[in-house]
Amino acid sequence: MYIPFDQLPTHARLWIYQANRPFTEKEQAEIKPMLQRFATEWSSHGTGLEASATLLHNQFLVLANNESATSASGCSIDKSVNFVREMEGHFQVSLFDRTQLAFLQEGEVQLVPLSAIKDKVSAGEINENSLYFDTLVNNLGELQAAWPRPAGSSWLSRYF
Repeated sequence: MYIPFDQLPTHARLWIYQANRPFTEKEQAEIKPMLQRFATEWSSHGTGLEASATLLHNQFLVLANNESATSASGCSIDKSVNFVREMEGHFQVSLFDRTQLAFLQEGEVQLVPLSAIKDKVSAGEINENSLYFDTLVNNLGELQAAWPRPAGSSWLSRYF
C-alpha cells in the first residue's frame, strides 16, 4: 500500500540508492510514477507493505517501509533490489556503486571517489563541516533531522 513519503512515521526503514549522475527532468517525470507503482505493489509474503518511494536531490532513489505495520522480508527486499536493478538498466545509471561519496557543494551534489577522500581532506576541499549524503541512514527520522549531515558526524569522522 502506497503512503506519501512525507506521511510515513519517523521510524520508517529506508534504503537509499545513489545514482552516479543526476536524473534529467524528463527521467524524473518518468521515474516518479514508477516509484509510486512499485511502492503500491511491494509486498512481503503476500501482505502489502506500508511503503513509499521518492527521488531526492535529483540523484537519490529512496525506498521506505513502515516496519511497525509489516516488516520487509528477505523476499520483499530482493524484489526491491530487482526493481532498482531494472531502473539502472532502463535509465543507464549506476545505483549500487558505493565507491563514490556524495557531498553537497555550492547547492549541487558532487561525487568524490572514496579513494580520493584523504587527498581532498589534505587539500582542504573536504572538512568536518562538509555536507555529506550518508546513504547508510536507515530511518526517516534520521533523514529528516540531518541529511545531508556534516561529514564529521558520520563514519567519515576518522579522516579529520
